[in-house]
Amino acid sequence: MSWQTYVDEHLMCEVEGGGHLTAAAIVGHDGSVWAQSSNFPKSKAEEMKAILTDFDEPGHLAPTGLFLGGTKYMVIQGEAGAVIRGKKGSGGITIKKTNQSLLFGIYEEPVTPGQCNLVVERLGDYLIDQGL
Repeated sequence: MSWQTYVDEHLMCEVEGGGHLTAAAIVGHDGSVWAQSSNFPKSKAEEMKAILTDFDEPGHLAPTGLFLGGTKYMVIQGEAGAVIRGKKGSGGITIKKTNQSLLFGIYEEPVTPGQCNLVVERLGDYLIDQGL
């Protein structure tokens, strides 16, 4: 299965109760985009570096916020070293780290934070189980 298929069919799928994530991507630890939805924000290298640093040093992003494509998200509770969650208005972001990549899911209402977490983290757990 191609990385784009994972984005299109697993991250951008319809969530339980209806709706879809706003945008999604799979990005390598080196910052290279493996696959993304058409409207995933163009990120800067320093934004990806800061996100990766937070996985190694949980809490790194909390004082400044998480930035992606110039959009600032307030960092909320995640799972140290595994998941970063952010909130902005009625939407937010979930980032799951796997052995080789970061999975991004961005949502807006009516999709809930829990629905976004479920979609992103379920695929991330699967990829980890596959050694990816």
